[in-house]
Amino acid sequence: MHPTALRLPEPTGPHPVGATPLHLVDSARPDPWVPERPRELMVTLWYPAPAAGERRTAYLTPVESEHLLTGIPDVPRDILSTTRTHAFADAPPLADRERPLVLLSPGFTKPRATLTGLAEDLASHGYVVAAIEHTHESVATTFPDGRVATCQARNFRRDEAFWDKLATGRAADVSFVLDELTRTLAPSGIGMAGHSAGGASALTALAVELRLQAAIGIDGTVHSVPPGLSRPFLFLGRESQYTPGSGPAAATWEDAWHQLTGWKRWFTVAGAAHASFTDLALLAEQAGLGLGPATLPAARVSELTRCYVRAFFDQHLRGEPQSCLDTPPHAEVVTASL
Repeated sequence: MHPTALRLPEPTGPHPVGATPLHLVDSARPDPWVPERPRELMVTLWYPAPAAGERRTAYLTPVESEHLLTGIPDVPRDILSTTRTHAFADAPPLADRERPLVLLSPGFTKPRATLTGLAEDLASHGYVVAAIEHTHESVATTFPDGRVATCQARNFRRDEAFWDKLATGRAADVSFVLDELTRTLAPSGIGMAGHSAGGASALTALAVELRLQAAIGIDGTVHSVPPGLSRPFLFLGRESQYTPGSGPAAATWEDAWHQLTGWKRWFTVAGAAHASFTDLALLAEQAGLGLGPATLPAARVSELTRCYVRAFFDQHLRGEPQSCLDTPPHAEVVTASL
């Protein structure tokens, strides 16, 4: 397959999408994995644009593509750097009104680009979206001066203390990114969504960052939640792993569920695999690869993910009630009974 044949799902909203990278340095906070350096982050900002631009952004840099595809046979290592997104590089923003802001956090070892399809779709519907690259927690992060940071967190034992440290550090990243973005943006509402470890981090951040109004955890175990958290939270995951009573992963959701006192929903998707909720499953299918035991096509899981994530934020950041959050109309989506 020719590398340029890989395609992300088309955004479904009415707006063209612009994207720009941001390089942010928190000089007041040491990096949790390399403490001799300050915390340094790359963030991609997606936003609605008034018109299409001239150049679409690359999905990953060549080095990032090579690191992400290490160990996968019969795939060109640069294939994800030659893949183009639907966003136009540095397009001017559509500056007609204040807009809601959604922060995205990817899974452990995964770059922020793996949530591009979701980000572009939200931006096409009028959201500003900021995906955070949690440095040293991704296979590779490229900085503007050409430096590449690799996944130093892999060198630590992955016990409960590790995951608590990761979620706490990511929550601090969220607060810092919000500090930086709100110097120039005045969002009409702020929410967060994350996949896998990013979902656990979304719940941790919701508990400590009062500027977050609502959050979503997608297909990842979660950690301890302080009792009485009353802001809205959505659990969204694969049926095989997160059906109540099915095992240790679902048990972490059950424990968190009972601590949440506000609006909450628990949806599972039949036939989905872990990677199905990101771009990776869709791109892997196109490349003739499989990622996990999914029986539902990746394009369908992507469609459902974008639908329910957008509905959640439309309701909780825009104040637009969404009936699908009370009675999901899609046969693959199951509401958990607790």
